[in-house]
Amino acid sequence: MEVQETRVQTDRIFTIPNILSMARLVGVPVFLWLILWPEFGGPKVDGWALLVLALSGISDYLDGKLARRWNQISNLGRILDPAADRLFVLSTLVGLTWRDILPLWLTVLLLAREAMMAVMLLILRRHHYGPPQVNFIGKAATFNLMYAFPLLLLSDGSGWLATLAAVFGWAFAGWGTTLYWWAGILYVVQVRRLVGADATAD
Repeated sequence: MEVQETRVQTDRIFTIPNILSMARLVGVPVFLWLILWPEFGGPKVDGWALLVLALSGISDYLDGKLARRWNQISNLGRILDPAADRLFVLSTLVGLTWRDILPLWLTVLLLAREAMMAVMLLILRRHHYGPPQVNFIGKAATFNLMYAFPLLLLSDGSGWLATLAAVFGWAFAGWGTTLYWWAGILYVVQVRRLVGADATAD
């Protein structure tokens, strides 16, 4: 998804961009089931899990692109798209950590950022503001992590392909984590300014 505009174009629910975001939400438990199936005695189906991740990345790009091109930016879309992004990140963190592909410290670092954002949303709600606009750095962080996760999943094997996937996967993970926190700090600054403006007005 690209950064969405502040102006809302439509209140329609069943637009193509919203349907893509809904499909991505449905893909979250499917992906989690596929990646954890071997942990519960099932076959290893990482290829299918990679496919779900790839389709999620494609829909993440298309929903915002189409919303802007077709003037279908909506209130629902502003909620669905970041929600789908966060849930996919969280489900992937759970799955890869459970499989010992991701170290626990990295998972804790990313979850701490999500906890910080949850606090910011509560503060905004208390001051009668909606969720903050998605910024470019936040989307860049998500794209990096969306590249990192399938590569790291692919690295859970042997041979030159797994080695190459590990190198690029960790590079994307490093950039993604850094940008994720950078975007989070910018959100904190944005919230602080809004709350400060309210205090000054009072």
